Amino acid sequence: MSENRGIILHGPVRQKLSLLALLFAVGLSARGETPVEIAAALGHTMRTNSGAFEIVRDLTTDIGPRLAGSDAEKRAAQWAKKRFEQFGFDRVSVETFPLEHGWARGEEKAEVILPSPQPLVVTALGGSVATAPEGIEAEIALFKTYDELLAQPTNSLAGRIAVVTEPMIRTQDGSGYGAAHRIRGEGPAQAARRGAVAFLMRSLGTDSHRLAHAGETAYETKGLRIPAGALSVPDAEQLERLAARGPVRVKLLLTPRDLGSVTSQNVIAEIKGSEKPDEVVLLGAHLDCWDLGTGAIDDGAGVGIVMAASKGIHDLVPRPKRTIRVVLFGSEECGLWGGKAYADMHKADLDHIVIAAEPDFGQGPIYRFETGVANPDEWTLNQIRFALAPLGVIRGENGSHGESDIEPMAGLHVPVVTLQLDGRDYFDFHHTADDTFDKIEPERINQSAAVYAVFTYLAAELGGDYRAKASVEAKSIAP
Repeated sequence: MSENRGIILHGPVRQKLSLLALLFAVGLSARGETPVEIAAALGHTMRTNSGAFEIVRDLTTDIGPRLAGSDAEKRAAQWAKKRFEQFGFDRVSVETFPLEHGWARGEEKAEVILPSPQPLVVTALGGSVATAPEGIEAEIALFKTYDELLAQPTNSLAGRIAVVTEPMIRTQDGSGYGAAHRIRGEGPAQAARRGAVAFLMRSLGTDSHRLAHAGETAYETKGLRIPAGALSVPDAEQLERLAARGPVRVKLLLTPRDLGSVTSQNVIAEIKGSEKPDEVVLLGAHLDCWDLGTGAIDDGAGVGIVMAASKGIHDLVPRPKRTIRVVLFGSEECGLWGGKAYADMHKADLDHIVIAAEPDFGQGPIYRFETGVANPDEWTLNQIRFALAPLGVIRGENGSHGESDIEPMAGLHVPVVTLQLDGRDYFDFHHTADDTFDKIEPERINQSAAVYAVFTYLAAELGGDYRAKASVEAKSIAP
């Protein structure tokens, strides 16, 4: 949990919330209580048992890996649709969209040939082209930073395998990944410009396990495409030590396949608002994951959080005034295609979305509430901050662009918030074979689901205007 615990509840207030939590547990009406009291009781109940843990368990067990555009991703969409229907949501649908290029992993092998023959742990980057069937054998050109690679002139790496071993920095908010992401996204194209026959990089991860981290790369439209892979952290460090002693020769075999045009899908589920059904609070998460693990952390946890939070609100009597819409996006990992498709298909209706949020940074806990709105001191946001404080959530800045799939909507002026998840261990598992259900901790994911439930309920119930600038009218925060 966050060291900043916010407001501590004592005496009669704690007793009242415990009573309200009991009422929710048996499904009785919350009528007559204030919205903040209702939200607090809901959060209190969900922090103990939100259901998010079980949702992640079932998704990762019943479906397993869910590569973008694959049959498994389609099965995941049907799984989610059925689960929402079992929850009793008012409307559940699946929207299909095209992917220009599906991609499937193949054989992956790397080894040092000279001076000290030994195997290396490698995985192909998403979208990588294949080597020749017999593989590629070449001397490596090793760079300890990506900028060192960029400093090389055209054709200076002709006939060699470019290797970048720059490490990623561990941070709470994931900024270390943002700083290093260009290595994976741009590195193969930049190496190809300089004549390299293949590209290898130290995995974008903070672990020291001998597991490679997958992830998407991007080629230049008219540029040469070369095979690209990520090495486990220990193997990247091994190549550094070998290269310090003299020339190193490596053999690389990657056999991924471009599947051509395929389809993916978004799953959309709604709880209809009791008074303002045309005003929508949108929650998102993504169903797809890389295929090495079962996608528990990325983004099964996000799916569990938003499904559990919305289910908790669905069971309230009465329901909140605004509609709550949950979108489980497809094909996030290969380029935010589900988020882009949703924003494009619903462009005419985006002004009905009053605010949106998405967890895509593991299981939490959530420690900070960041906004991306016209007026960060809008009175209902202060109500929400007040209600989130007992859950250990502090106020953040007003610079949020949203997470992942809701970024395209944010770019079209939809107000967004980021309920910032603590990701200090997230990149130990991210995109690896170790991203499995045993990493999910009930206490952590329950807190995150509770925070999402409190935020979502109050955003749907209080009627805040998150597009409007500050006005002269002032309203007090909750008592």
